[in-house]
Amino acid sequence: MHSLDLSIVIVNWNSKQFIEQCLTSIRTNVKFARYEIIVIDNASYDGCREMLENKFPDVMFIQSAENLGFARANNLAYGQSRGQNMLFLNPDTEIQGSAIQILLDALKSIPDAGMVGAKLLNSDRTLQTTCITALPSILNQALASNYLRRRFPNWNLWGMRPLYMKKQDVTAVEAISGACMMAKRDLLERIGCFTSDYFMYSEDMDLCAKITQTGTKIYYVPEAVIVHHGGGSSSHSESNFSSVMQRESLTKFFQLHRGRTYSLMYRASTAVVSICRMALIIGAFPLTVCVKGYKFWFNRTSKWSAILCWSLNISRW
Repeated sequence: MHSLDLSIVIVNWNSKQFIEQCLTSIRTNVKFARYEIIVIDNASYDGCREMLENKFPDVMFIQSAENLGFARANNLAYGQSRGQNMLFLNPDTEIQGSAIQILLDALKSIPDAGMVGAKLLNSDRTLQTTCITALPSILNQALASNYLRRRFPNWNLWGMRPLYMKKQDVTAVEAISGACMMAKRDLLERIGCFTSDYFMYSEDMDLCAKITQTGTKIYYVPEAVIVHHGGGSSSHSESNFSSVMQRESLTKFFQLHRGRTYSLMYRASTAVVSICRMALIIGAFPLTVCVKGYKFWFNRTSKWSAILCWSLNISRW
């Protein structure tokens, strides 16, 4: 028997300070009583337990003896939750006003809604354009660049057109960010919650794909606003490891949802993109070094070299 309206699950990995800010924002802004908060620590042992015992003693804490990754940690907490609805929330988020209540009202009132997501803002309160997105494809991954997203924000390729509509209404979208995902419990039970094949990256896209396959929809609720500081649980600068892990996880995503052939085509396309990027970076060496410095040029070269080696199966991660 699930006696609560909502269970809020937060996965921690070396994010104690962000967790404290996040929980404070929840306590300040969430006024309805029938909810619980579950924090699961992925073997970081960063003092989160002690902080919760001192400042938030009513929060359920789960200590994992190993780093389970995002998907398995959320599933473990989900298994111990009591809410009729689930909110999977990143530790580096801060709730603004009635955001959680607005999301819950939308999830309950829209007949075909299976999951809802909020408008996410960066730390400086600018719009975080990744709060909604299209599901991954070979084409949108091959063309992915900040320049193209800024230059052509309304392309269907990105799936973020609703962010730029004059009239901001609740809108059905392909996918939402894993930083804030609220879903109905009965639906999560039907699809098995998060797919545990992923350690990090793409598990949110996988969940969106599974929900869409049930015939229910995912809605973007712009009235619900949450600040997502981004990078609170990892390095602010993208490492070679994370760059490769993103693509490794996408390979799993494509294999699960598009088949082995499509997955192999994605890997091959990544090799082509990497070669083109390397050629551009090397060709632009003098200008790049003059404008942004040698370190920037070296980091970009190193990143795409690592991706190329992965795509050609020269190195394993």
